[in-house]
Amino acid sequence: QVQLVESGGGSVQAGGSLRLSCAASGYTYSSFYMAWFRQAPGKEREGVARINMRGIATWYDDSVKGRFTISQDSAKNTMYLQMNSLRPEDTAMYYCAADPYADTVLRNPRYWGQGTQVTVSS
Repeated sequence: QVQLVESGGGSVQAGGSLRLSCAASGYTYSSFYMAWFRQAPGKEREGVARINMRGIATWYDDSVKGRFTISQDSAKNTMYLQMNSLRPEDTAMYYCAADPYADTVLRNPRYWGQGTQVTVSS
């Protein structure tokens, strides 16, 4: 059974940093593409960043480029999202996702975590 468990969310002031983690289990970690999504109150869920099977970041949303860094540690089956220079508009529930295919991990991923809340105050 595939499980994705996020952690690391919290409340910070604008300009601060947080690092989210997504621990994966129940599948061969290196065979999946992974991504981070977020959903703010009243808004649709949106993709934030994607990483490929070799651990190379392949895409960032324009709103987070230069501030967020996606990475992974295959030895720990864990993906990370380092978030720097946080802004109030980054406030959202953040989710990790996994899918066997690159073209669907950002559109309709097969597996989701339960989410972790990030709140940025001005």
